[in-house]
Amino acid sequence: MVTAETYAPRAEDVDKLTRCTQQLCCNNVISLYQFASLLVTTKHFLQEIDYTKEAANAELFAENFRNMDYVKVPTISWEYTTPQVLTMEYVPGIKINRIQALDQLGVDRQRLSRYAVESYLEQILSHGFFHADPHPGNIAVDDVNGGRLIFYDFGMMGSISPNIREGLLDVFYGVYEKDPDQVLQAMIQMGVLVPTGDMTAVRRTAQFFLNSFEERLAAQRKEREMATAELGFKKPLSKEERIEKKKQRLAAIGEDLLAIAADQPFRFPATFTFVVRAFTVLDGIGKGLDPRFDITEIAKPYALELLRFREAGVEVVLKASLVNYSPFWTLYSKIEQGDLKLRVRALESERAFQRVAAVQKTIGSAVAAGSLINLGTILYVNAIRVPSMVAYTVCAFFGFQVLFGIFKVKKLDQHERLITGTA
Repeated sequence: MVTAETYAPRAEDVDKLTRCTQQLCCNNVISLYQFASLLVTTKHFLQEIDYTKEAANAELFAENFRNMDYVKVPTISWEYTTPQVLTMEYVPGIKINRIQALDQLGVDRQRLSRYAVESYLEQILSHGFFHADPHPGNIAVDDVNGGRLIFYDFGMMGSISPNIREGLLDVFYGVYEKDPDQVLQAMIQMGVLVPTGDMTAVRRTAQFFLNSFEERLAAQRKEREMATAELGFKKPLSKEERIEKKKQRLAAIGEDLLAIAADQPFRFPATFTFVVRAFTVLDGIGKGLDPRFDITEIAKPYALELLRFREAGVEVVLKASLVNYSPFWTLYSKIEQGDLKLRVRALESERAFQRVAAVQKTIGSAVAAGSLINLGTILYVNAIRVPSMVAYTVCAFFGFQVLFGIFKVKKLDQHERLITGTA
């Protein structure tokens, strides 16, 4: 038994989408990063119009999972497939978010949530080719092999270049080794992080999150030992606990986060939009299947298996040696070329100077607005209409500057309270 899907695209729909994208860009409605993401989305939309490309995606996806019996991809019937008609094997299943129906089917929901995470780690880290639209309508479950995942709709797929995939593995390795320098180097390799003049704040922030991640895993292991809970799951935090955790993080690295926000060293590729979206949807699906679902704990055994595979090669040892000596040679090269500059940052003073500058600019705009409104009034009383209108117009401009300045000062004060923990 097969199922067929047909689509007759209208040229005016594609033209409308193109004009909308161009208009948003010309009107500065979206940022460059958002525009890049929109272009990628548009590209996937145009690819979905041709069903032969979707069929090829389905075959490649099935080939990547040919040795995994917990993933099923419908077989394509190429003799009945055209750019407007997609014919494939009919594989019925239950939507992965229909909890009661899954219970009636008799499948293990915890195992399904683990399968979903492992399948995406396999897609992203091993093959660099992943399903970019994993909502519950595109993932179903049947009772074959005790419960397997059925993927549908391969029109929107994402690809990750080899250097980004290798960088993600290096990030896993750096997290495993608790080495912030290796994590940052991997992010630079992927093009996610652009080295700035002062990387101290970025490194301290990375070290903080690595320590927090390790403490979290240790606490979860202790809780599981005391409660004899199953591996891979955690107790959800209450709202008050989450707020307290947020305050602790801001108190610990608030200044570094502000420094990072000022330098803006991160440049996330547009493909990451689909990766983050996919894992966000998976997290929601997993929590629906099991309230104790924790994507980080479930991903850990898979990541460790990849790391053991990498550690078996000699090239990993050589690469680690080069990474260890890389900071020394970088420092030596900068000294030799005269590019090394000493910079001392007092973040509290920088924030104070930033607030003083904002206050001074606001006061200056207020003085200018007051002077211009007086000048405009005098000119208007003396029947000098045109210059008075010009004075009022410029006064309105400075008035808006005063309002923006007040909002900026309030925002700086709010950031200061967050950093000091008095918010």
